[in-house]
Amino acid sequence: MTSNQLRQKYLTFYQEKGHQLIPSAPLIPENDPTTLFTSSGMQPLMPYFLGQPHPEGKRVTDSQKCFRAVDIDEVGDNRHTTFFEMLGNWSFGDYFKKEQLPWVFEFLIKEVGLDPEKLFVTAYQGDDQIGVPKDTQTPQIWQELFASIGIQAPIVENPHQSGLTGRIFYYGNSNWWSRSGSPEQMPAGEPGGPDSEIFYDFGADLKLHEHSAWKDQVCHPNCDCGRFLEIGNSVFMQYQKMSDGSFQELPNKNVDFGGGLERILAASNQDPDVFKTNLFEPIIEEIEQLSGQKYQDHTTAFRIIADHVKAAVMLAGDGVFPGSKGQAYFSRRLLRRSIRYGQELGIKQLFLASLVKTVSIIYQDQYPEVKKQLNTIVEQFELEEKKFNKTLEKGLREIEKIGQLDGAKAFKLYETYGFPLELTQEIALEKGQQIDLDQFRKQFDIHKDLSRSASAGKFKGGLADHSQVTVKYHTATHLLHSALRKILGQSVAQKGSNIDAERLRFDFSFDRGLTDQEKQQVEKMVNDWIQADLPVTKKIMEKKAALNSGATAFFVEKYPDQVSVYTIGKDEEHDWVSKEFCGGPHVTHTGEIGSIRLVKEKSASSGIRRIYMQLE
Repeated sequence: MTSNQLRQKYLTFYQEKGHQLIPSAPLIPENDPTTLFTSSGMQPLMPYFLGQPHPEGKRVTDSQKCFRAVDIDEVGDNRHTTFFEMLGNWSFGDYFKKEQLPWVFEFLIKEVGLDPEKLFVTAYQGDDQIGVPKDTQTPQIWQELFASIGIQAPIVENPHQSGLTGRIFYYGNSNWWSRSGSPEQMPAGEPGGPDSEIFYDFGADLKLHEHSAWKDQVCHPNCDCGRFLEIGNSVFMQYQKMSDGSFQELPNKNVDFGGGLERILAASNQDPDVFKTNLFEPIIEEIEQLSGQKYQDHTTAFRIIADHVKAAVMLAGDGVFPGSKGQAYFSRRLLRRSIRYGQELGIKQLFLASLVKTVSIIYQDQYPEVKKQLNTIVEQFELEEKKFNKTLEKGLREIEKIGQLDGAKAFKLYETYGFPLELTQEIALEKGQQIDLDQFRKQFDIHKDLSRSASAGKFKGGLADHSQVTVKYHTATHLLHSALRKILGQSVAQKGSNIDAERLRFDFSFDRGLTDQEKQQVEKMVNDWIQADLPVTKKIMEKKAALNSGATAFFVEKYPDQVSVYTIGKDEEHDWVSKEFCGGPHVTHTGEIGSIRLVKEKSASSGIRRIYMQLE
């Protein structure tokens, strides 16, 4: 069965049960500032659990695309992915347990064709402290369902001790579902409730438990050894947490079912590896071609690349591209981990673009927005790949020299090369070492204080730090400023800047947006000056003399009587491209910057334009 066939079977099944089909919501939540991503099928439907009428009625179904950033570090085993699809059906105060459990059982064994002998289920054992009783109805319904096809279903009260001695297992908080986690973690007003998970047993013959980190513990469905795969969860969304910490029943008893498309597909294939489904196989095959390696010999690296690139592509389809903040940060982190593992596999060439195309083909029917934006996604990913390859090369070379990593050295890597902390942490773990985060933060704070002291009263540079990468960007802002004045006119004046190790942002006075031709001219002029490898010199001067010498200053009142003037070009021959008041720091020659690209130009406010540039 293909993923498209399975998805359609599910949606048709529930439409025939009176459910209205609704489209998948975007991965970026709409009108929900509490979270960065849509991480579950129910998340976009939250108002309807609390009583607001759904425009499509009391029964709806869909396949919701989801992204879970918290699972980034879990990817590498046979089942965790950051991007996935959640098959869902919901009842807003309509049907409840007696309808839901028989329906999902029917779908799995009749429509998907799963062997019922391999299905194991769970129920909530209750919690006296929050006043929610033990769920005795769910096990009773499950026993009746299994009995109807001749299967006995004993109930196990304590799986952690009894192990696989039955078919229905009671658990505590692992069988309570809310967006926030356990009852204790839920904020006031949040809905939640007991749930009943369905696990597929791939069997003892694979010896997954014996070869896992849990081999010395009792095996049970909620064990993480890999033998059991959770494929679906019926949540009985019937409680709401009050401001005093108690739980009260909602006016309506709701059902929230989520079934992992990738996981149900793996179960239908009789293979516990979700990466061997048609949702991943084309990506895996492409990585094999690119690397000359085989999946079975490097499963962790293959899985990380396949998952992360796919997730980044799907985020891009909803408008999220690599960057340094918010959702964009996670896109960048996914791609940079992929690039690193690609290098470990021996991939020498740029490879993200070919994987982007493969992902777009996999989802061209269900999510055509990805293929429509293919060229833009490829362009942005290649830019990120080129930039990070340089960072990675320098950082990894330095790590080889270091030997023992610690917080101070991790900060030095970040400060000097823009090498991400989380990547240093991963490498340290692989070496059996650990980064002291408090030490890293201490070094970061010291550096920030020094940077602040160095710049106080001298320049309005907006530098996040004084790392080598940031210094390159700082010098590039001077070139950008001069290019804008030459191309757009001398009325252009700097109105602010913000510079970090990821990009430069430059604000300037101008009353309209730049044309494509003007943007190309600006970018070319800046890069021509960089390629000319012009000298960058510093001179301490009296403020008045500096102004008389032709130096530009747009925040004159911020500077003391003695000022630093940075000149790019030959000062003594008055053959400069830039001469400005500035507190520094700067490179010594423009050639150190490398090439740079204008990635965005937009309005910052009335009469003020904003340009973003990134090193390549």
